[in-house]
Amino acid sequence: MNDDPLALLPELFMLGGAVLGLLTGMFLPRHRQPIVAWICGLALTGGLAAGAFAAARPGGTAFESYVLDPLTHVTRATVMLATLLVVVLASGWARGRRRETEAYVLLLLSALGAVILAGTGDLLVFVAAYLLASIPAYALTGFAKDAPGTEAALKYYLMGAFLGVPMLAGVTLLYGLTGSTTYAALGERLAGVPGAAVACALVALLAGVLFKIGGVPAHFWVPDVAEGAPAAVAAFVTTVPKVGAFVALFRMAGEFFAASAADWRLLLALIATATMTLGNLAAFFQDNVRRLLAYSTISQAGYLLLPVVAAGRGDLAAPALLFYLGAYAVTNVGAFAVVVATGRDSLGGYTGLARRSPGLAASLAVCLFGFIGTPPTAVFVGKLLAFAAAWDAGQAWLAVVAAANTVASVFYYLRWIVPVFRPGDPGNPGNPGNLERPGDPEGSGDPGRPHRAAGPGDPGRPGGSAAGGVSRGAAWVAHVAAAASVLLGVASGLVLARGW
Repeated sequence: MNDDPLALLPELFMLGGAVLGLLTGMFLPRHRQPIVAWICGLALTGGLAAGAFAAARPGGTAFESYVLDPLTHVTRATVMLATLLVVVLASGWARGRRRETEAYVLLLLSALGAVILAGTGDLLVFVAAYLLASIPAYALTGFAKDAPGTEAALKYYLMGAFLGVPMLAGVTLLYGLTGSTTYAALGERLAGVPGAAVACALVALLAGVLFKIGGVPAHFWVPDVAEGAPAAVAAFVTTVPKVGAFVALFRMAGEFFAASAADWRLLLALIATATMTLGNLAAFFQDNVRRLLAYSTISQAGYLLLPVVAAGRGDLAAPALLFYLGAYAVTNVGAFAVVVATGRDSLGGYTGLARRSPGLAASLAVCLFGFIGTPPTAVFVGKLLAFAAAWDAGQAWLAVVAAANTVASVFYYLRWIVPVFRPGDPGNPGNPGNLERPGDPEGSGDPGRPHRAAGPGDPGRPGGSAAGGVSRGAAWVAHVAAAASVLLGVASGLVLARGW
């Protein structure tokens, strides 16, 4: 056991950045609020450096409830890097708003909750981390105070609260059955507990976890939040909390699910099948790119459940999950960055993008082909590892179902890619209804939907514009994410060899 606070230095950097940013923002005039974004960015950079140093030290447990192992170290790096990219995305959208400081602070606090979700070895800390990851995300979803965002935030909050109740009931039941909330003690004592009672507890506990990962049947909030929230926030809530929740579920599965008599592997395999299949089928019919990405993230959650099903059976499950999560994080943020950069939500609005902005078109193509699982992108390696982990764990049928779903997903990703490289009029890309309107900084392109009012200092497009009306900061994030996806895929052998 390690009671040294420096063992939690990466988390302290995030917490310190949030507190310092909030205090600084209280005394800054509105036009100087972007300083808080720099404070949060520096805190995340410091956390990444501290995390790299911590990963080189011996593992263990901090304060009897926080595990310092590769699962925690990789989650720290993935969450902080993804959050850093989102802070850059959000700096354009939030600039000039009355609550600009609070936007950055809420991002850091929710990201901190995701990291703690992954690292904790105690159900009580897990519940606290669940709330810390969720409550700031609810506020961020409705941050624009417009009709779509408010509706999305309400749905997000109500579903989180509704599914949080059975999760708390499951924690309570597990404590009543075993007399402990630590994962290690649960793993030792659940073997002697009646299987029916354990099954009820695990199903109830899964309700909250499935909400965080956006898995069926707790997925209904994902498309509404992806469409209604500001695009930068949508990128965050469909990426960062998922990373923490998946690692938390994997840790639970390996430490105390496996000790129970309940057939939890079959349950998770069926949930994975339903999640990937429903996500792909629903994405076929989407003309709004944000909703398409939302259902894409749901289907990716199904694939990411494969290593969780394989937890405790073979050595491939953990590296498969961690590598896939890192690949998914950069790819998803990169795809949303293109949406922020162009300011268009309709598929028709991307016609001729390759002619107007070849770099953005290439970045989008890399991200979407990455979601499919096309080499040499990182998601290709992640999917390959996930399928192999499921096969090695005796779940060959699940790997076959996942492969079939991957093939099916090609259709709806091509529906977005093909118009990008189709010739279009640079002066009038797509349908005029898809172009961004004044006072619609997110470019909903839906004439029947209420439009967001631009905040002070927001000229109608987040982050200012470069030539051709493209947000420079968002374009930079898209390019970095696409490059990271390819580099991570190419260097996957080295990464896996050195990291595991």
